[in-house]
Amino acid sequence: MLAFDCKSDDGTGSWLQKLFKGSCRINTEKGFTLLEMMSVLVIMGVMFSVAIKKIDLLSDTASLTALKAGVRELNTRETLVWVKIKLSDAGWQNDEDVFNAVDKRIGQGYGWDPPPDVSGGRLQYKAQVFDLNRKASTNNSVGVWR
Repeated sequence: MLAFDCKSDDGTGSWLQKLFKGSCRINTEKGFTLLEMMSVLVIMGVMFSVAIKKIDLLSDTASLTALKAGVRELNTRETLVWVKIKLSDAGWQNDEDVFNAVDKRIGQGYGWDPPPDVSGGRLQYKAQVFDLNRKASTNNSVGVWR
């Protein structure tokens, strides 16, 4: 943006006359004022604070979804082990045999604190924790983690 700096010692004449006489100079300096810069920084700060809150929410939602997937994985493993035992020559003997045969290590990031037992356990993924109960398997039905 061009700005005209028209100074006159005698106070006479219009700025256009002074421009043509040479007593008026054109200011070609470009840049932002401090107020403009501060306004942009404030707006960006508000935008970043909202974005960080959204990212935290997404992270918590993802952890919760991962825990639900972990429980589904446990139930699938329990079903496969139960069917395998049912189809074996010995057949189903007791719930403890099924529980001990199930691999409870779900994957990286998951943990049990304390370790699970026949009645359930506390499954953790990152900051999210599920207290799980386990319905015991019988000769006619598979055990279920809830």
